Amino acid sequence: MLDKKDLLKIEEYLYEIPRNFRPDMRVPARIYASEKLLEAILTDESLIQAINVATLPGIQKYSLAMPDIHQGYGFPIGGVAATDLETGVISPGGIGYDINCGVRVLRSDITLSEIKPHLEEIANQLHRSVPSGVGRGGKIVAKGKELDNYLSFGAAYAVKKGYGLAEDLDCIEEGGSFNVAQPSNVTEKAKKRGEDQIGTLGSGNHFLEVQRIEQIFDFETAKALGLEKDGITVMIHTGSRGLGHQTCTDYLRFFYKKLPEYWFRLPDRELIYVPFNSKEGQRYFSAMAAAANYAWANRQVITHLVREVFREILKPKGVKYDLNLIYDVAHNIAKVEEHEIDGKKMKVCVHRKGATRAFPAGHPDIPEKYRSIGQPVLIPGDMGTASYILVGTQKAMSHTFGSVCHGAGRVMSRMRAKRMIRGDQLKAELEKKGIFIRSDSLSGLAEEAPQAYKNIDEVVKVVAGAGLARKVARLVPLAVIKGS
Repeated sequence: MLDKKDLLKIEEYLYEIPRNFRPDMRVPARIYASEKLLEAILTDESLIQAINVATLPGIQKYSLAMPDIHQGYGFPIGGVAATDLETGVISPGGIGYDINCGVRVLRSDITLSEIKPHLEEIANQLHRSVPSGVGRGGKIVAKGKELDNYLSFGAAYAVKKGYGLAEDLDCIEEGGSFNVAQPSNVTEKAKKRGEDQIGTLGSGNHFLEVQRIEQIFDFETAKALGLEKDGITVMIHTGSRGLGHQTCTDYLRFFYKKLPEYWFRLPDRELIYVPFNSKEGQRYFSAMAAAANYAWANRQVITHLVREVFREILKPKGVKYDLNLIYDVAHNIAKVEEHEIDGKKMKVCVHRKGATRAFPAGHPDIPEKYRSIGQPVLIPGDMGTASYILVGTQKAMSHTFGSVCHGAGRVMSRMRAKRMIRGDQLKAELEKKGIFIRSDSLSGLAEEAPQAYKNIDEVVKVVAGAGLARKVARLVPLAVIKGS
């Protein structure tokens, strides 16, 4: 366990563990945090994991930890690392089990007063229409060539099948289709788990939330995103479900078998890796991309289901019901990107594990409609407090490979939360605040209690204070559908 005295304070909200802290470190480890957040961060092994990441062959500049950092598998959750394509490696622990767990936000012109009388009915119908829970399948069954199409083309194939609008694709990272995907490199076991899970929410911290825009910080940028105070948004947080989890499991096992061939000395067995440009590395990269496409298709189909619910309930009552996609970002993914390193443009493999992209205004990978303001950055909080919409900055591009945190970050394990918090009491407390909660499991609800997470306002204060993103809007929950 590290102590605060082991950290050098570089500037407000930025700390560093120097390269000479441990002889196997190739680069320093940098942590974005406030004094308050450091107290929680130092209670687990996440900073040791960030140091371990700093030993990766080919790692560039820094091993990075975002303010929501907590202990994960191999990498900390909230960890970012970029590796050289020729001399560097790729690590499944740097992406995570839930490949392309991510978030999308939809906005509506419905006002709070218009939707309020129908919120309970909407919450009930969303809970019925969007399956949630461990292993829970949905109405869409895709096998064989049909499943391979989802793995190859992601959200684009979902739109082709009638799930959503063509213009949605303009507002998804990678257009919702990672073109390096190779379904043939996804195992049959993984595919079997994914046959009936497109259009499903899953469990754990995944959720579907109807929200109110409580506060606008940047009115000009908010206008460009179509956001107004007391407007309504819908946030969808889920990933690649069992297919992604199995893909990670399969390649971890495969890489362990290959470890003797590469003579790598791992600081932690969970930090298994192979050279990025090796046959094994490229095979995993293409399978990960296929699982990422599955996740984008999943969120696209859920978007379609949510729109149907809004239309079915609100149209007969003469209330506006359109929902337009603002943006969709991935949280657990590796991407080949170009960044400036030591004054030169360089292509690197950027691992973001529990971290999200935050590219600045003018970047060619941002949809044209947002190029003047910067990429929308979506940071969900817990179900009892708030979430945020921000935009990326040039400082993020130069200091963190265009990355920020992905949420609030846990401070309490799921087991401890279940021991300390009663799901029925939590549900009653949240509903007393006017938040409709729908979940099939009270113990699952307790696992995701607000007390189990860092303060989202403090986390976003660090992100904004460090100059990695600009705050645009704060969203608060009105109705929450949770996986169990």
